[in-house]
Amino acid sequence: MPYRSTEILPPGAPHTDPIDVIVLTHDQRHIRRKLLHMRNDDVVMLDLKEPVQLADGDLLLLDNGGCVQIAAAEEPLYEVKARDGLHLTELAWHLGNRHLAAQIEAERILILRDHVIADMLQRLGATVGQVTEPFQPVRGAYHAHGHAHHNHD
Repeated sequence: MPYRSTEILPPGAPHTDPIDVIVLTHDQRHIRRKLLHMRNDDVVMLDLKEPVQLADGDLLLLDNGGCVQIAAAEEPLYEVKARDGLHLTELAWHLGNRHLAAQIEAERILILRDHVIADMLQRLGATVGQVTEPFQPVRGAYHAHGHAHHNHD
């Protein structure tokens, strides 16, 4: 019988020692209800009230009191480098204007591979290279706490 989880804990929550890890891509970490497979082949039935975007290091609290850690899978990405900080900001603006998921760091931006976007960035003066590593994009304003967008009209 699979484990069951209805609650997410932040990384490093007190009294949590994960029994295993579930490795998911960025797209797979946007989730509400699904059977998830741990590295040891055990299964967790995740059943949340609303969709969330899980982050690398988040913990799924299990019905038996244990927990399982979420890990970001390595993915094929583009590493975008700029001439300077201002140029990096401009490139980030262009990516945000297209609503693309982006991991923004001090010296680079990581995005999922898309040759059309890579071409645009190169035309804007960026250096674009291929890397494979975990992808943890910045959460949007409506997802800052991992929760789905709510209408506040």
